Amino acid sequence: MKRIFLFLAASLAGLIPLQLQAAGDHLNMGMVLEPPHLDPTAGAAAAIDEVVYANVFEGLTRIDRNGEVKPGLASSWEVSDDGKIYRFTLREGVTFHDGTSMDSSDVIFSIQRAIAEDSVNAQKALFEPIESVAAEGAGTVIVTLKRPTGHFLFNLGWGDAIVVDEESAAGNKVNPTGTGPFAFKRWVKGDRVELQRNDAYWGEPAQLATATFRFIPDPAAAVSAMMAGDVDAFANFPAPESMVQFEADPRFTVFIGSTEGETILSTNNGRPPFDDIRVRQAIAHAIDRKAIIDGAMFGYGTPIGSHFAPHHPAYVDLTNRYPLDLEKAKALLAEAGHAGGFKATLKLPPPSYARRGGEIIASQLQEIGIELEIIPVEWAQWLEQAFRGKDFDLTIVSHTEPMDIGIYARDSYYFDYHSGAFNGLMDKLAAEVDEKARYAVMADAQKRLAEDAVNGFLFQLAKHGVWNAKVKGLWENSPVQANDLTAVSWEK
Repeated sequence: MKRIFLFLAASLAGLIPLQLQAAGDHLNMGMVLEPPHLDPTAGAAAAIDEVVYANVFEGLTRIDRNGEVKPGLASSWEVSDDGKIYRFTLREGVTFHDGTSMDSSDVIFSIQRAIAEDSVNAQKALFEPIESVAAEGAGTVIVTLKRPTGHFLFNLGWGDAIVVDEESAAGNKVNPTGTGPFAFKRWVKGDRVELQRNDAYWGEPAQLATATFRFIPDPAAAVSAMMAGDVDAFANFPAPESMVQFEADPRFTVFIGSTEGETILSTNNGRPPFDDIRVRQAIAHAIDRKAIIDGAMFGYGTPIGSHFAPHHPAYVDLTNRYPLDLEKAKALLAEAGHAGGFKATLKLPPPSYARRGGEIIASQLQEIGIELEIIPVEWAQWLEQAFRGKDFDLTIVSHTEPMDIGIYARDSYYFDYHSGAFNGLMDKLAAEVDEKARYAVMADAQKRLAEDAVNGFLFQLAKHGVWNAKVKGLWENSPVQANDLTAVSWEK
């Protein structure tokens, strides 16, 4: 790896206070959650990618606003007839933000780091099909797979698969150093992350000189910030009850789009009494999805009956698998030895869909004798206790990763769900390259999860976009968890 230079001059925009920057050069983007750190290869929080994906970091491929795979740091690729060997041609003249050149050694380091035994990559399973990776000179990388993997190029477009530099990788949590059109400037903990345009970018330069991601978890505060002009855009607005207000105001653009966010009542399948399928089925029969969508999301959201996005062509509508039936739910609890009900905890992270939805679900489950103690937790606590520690009974969260049904096959995943039948379907899906056949396997997988009532499948999270009417280029939908600013500009 060749070191070109060690110092980049600070851009003029980086030296000017935000309020004094020229109109049209800067964007204030609102976000609900602050990321725990800024390294997408070392954490599961969607907020990480929402700041750095495509802006600061890039991978061999990238996912565009339509969910399609596009070239990234690889300008092109060739696939062998047996579907197991991928030959990637890298772009020339790409440098990291610290001036280090990007070449095949960086790609090899990044992949080997992700698949290593001590890898901390939250999506390590994405890389499991890789048998080996090798360089063919500085500009070509050869990846050999253990078996044909139909979604391999899509997987490489995830934030977890970005290319990093070995010399700066260890510091990416607090000082992310990528190859993207924006470079990291500053992180004011508890308030904002600031980016500035990378004038040495290999591709089309960003039209924004600077961008700030402001963290505003409170819905009322988000409304006030938008109305006052303190925030120019909120790609995922936390106050759906205010959409009508913004729609009526010509200063704003409002777009209700789709996301990959399956919002679920996550259930600890390894902890009694939830290890009994009859208890999980009873909960499924007691959930009134419409009441949750209306009460927590003000009518915005699409009911789901399994872990799959309704906008995907392979989607199967399983919302009637467990129709609302309180008597059936009580009978299942009695059959499982809980005729008098039981007590459990419901840990709720900060997003409004969780806090508001949790109150409604607690009321619904009380109807069948399940008394829930609601425990509000901050995002860092949720990651530590529920996601990593499996220290929970029930919780509510939106899983926003694209095409993530495969998480149910992971042995150590926080649901603690184990099914040989489901794992077999995932193995079959990974080996299948024919699109029609893949869709059939996806349908079977959705049905398996519904039959096992693994979680309480609630609704697909809608994307509530609100931004200044003069802002152009933001994504209306979220095929991946990103706030891609690469094509954002202000109307002249």
